[in-house]
Amino acid sequence: MRSVDVVVIGAGQAGLSAAYHLRHNGLEPDRDFVVLDHAPAPGGAWQFRWPSLTYGKVHGMHALPGMELTGADEERPSSEVIGAYFERYEHAFGLRVHRPVDVGAVREGEGGRLLVETSAGTYATRALVNATGTWDRPFWPRYPGQETFRGRQLHTAGYPGPAAFAGRRVVVVGGGASGTQHLMEIAEVAAETHWVTRRPPVFREGPFGADQGRAAVAMVEERVRRGLPPQSVVSVTGLPVNDAVRRARESGVLDRLPMFDRITPTGVAWADGRGVEADVILWATGFRAAIDHLAPLRLRERGGGIRVEGTRAVRDPRVHLVGYGPSASTIGANRAGRAAVREIVALLRDGVPAGPAKAPALV
Repeated sequence: MRSVDVVVIGAGQAGLSAAYHLRHNGLEPDRDFVVLDHAPAPGGAWQFRWPSLTYGKVHGMHALPGMELTGADEERPSSEVIGAYFERYEHAFGLRVHRPVDVGAVREGEGGRLLVETSAGTYATRALVNATGTWDRPFWPRYPGQETFRGRQLHTAGYPGPAAFAGRRVVVVGGGASGTQHLMEIAEVAAETHWVTRRPPVFREGPFGADQGRAAVAMVEERVRRGLPPQSVVSVTGLPVNDAVRRARESGVLDRLPMFDRITPTGVAWADGRGVEADVILWATGFRAAIDHLAPLRLRERGGGIRVEGTRAVRDPRVHLVGYGPSASTIGANRAGRAAVREIVALLRDGVPAGPAKAPALV
C-alpha cells in the first residue's frame, strides 16, 4: 500500500486541470499525489470519439490551464487532435499519469484516510479528486419488445461513423448534439432515417453568451444541490443552429417524431398504430456519471445523486467531484479543478476544508 496526500481518478479535462493546479501549489506527482487513468492513452473520453467527428465540428473545446491548443487541423479527427494535445500537456507539466489503471472501489481507511483500491494496488490518501466523467456509463433506455428486434442496436459510445449505415433504414433516438450530428451524417448514406426524441428539440439561434451560460449552469447546479443525478449542461442550453443544421431542417432530415411506445422485431411502433421499419436503432441517449466505485462511501442522497457544495461532496469533505454536474463542460472542468485544489490545499494545511467554493460558470 502506498500513502499519498491526493489521488486524482481520471485524466480527462477535469483530472488534468486538477493535477496542474496541484503542481502549481507545490505538490509533486508520485510523491504527494498520483493521477490514475483507466484509458489506454492520453485524451480522456475524446480518444474514443468516432472518426467523422473532426476537430472543426467540436463545440466549445476550451484549452487546459497553462497551455493553449493552437494550429490544429480542423479536418483531422478530434480524437487525434485532442489526444495529441493532452499527451503534450502531460509531458510539459510532468504530470506522470499512471495508465491503464482501473479503480475498483474507494473505502474508508484508518487514520482519517481513504483507501483507493486499484488494479495497480491500493493507495491511502487524505483527499480524493474524482474526475471520471460519464463516457464509461452509456445510458440505454428500455422499451417493451427491445429484445425481439432482429436488427442492430448500438449506442453513441460505439458509433463507428456514417459508412456503417450505408443503405440501411435507421432510427436515431435522442435530441442532443450527438443525436443530431449522427443523424445528419447517416442521412447522407442511409436508405431511410427517422429521428425520435422524448421531448421536442429546442434549437438555439444566435450567440450563447455569459448570461445564458450562467443560467444553464444554475439549472444543473440546482439538481446537484438537491442530491439528484445531474443533467448535462448541454441538455439545458438547446441545440445551436449552424448552416448544416439549417440545411437538415429544410430538407426534412431533422423532422422529429415523438418517442415510440414499443420495439418490434422489424422496427418501432406507436400506440396509435403507426410504425416504422428499421434495420438499425441508434441510441444517442447520453451518459450517466461514472461513480459506482464511490459506493462504499455512501455519498448518494435519496434522489440518487451526490450532493456537492462547490466541488466537495457534502457527506465527505475529503472527496471532490470535478467534471460532475455544473462543471461538466470543458471550461467548467478547468475551473472545478482549480476550485477543488484550493480546498484540498487548505485541508492538507489546516486539517479542515476551506469555505464552499463557488460553482464554476460556463462562459
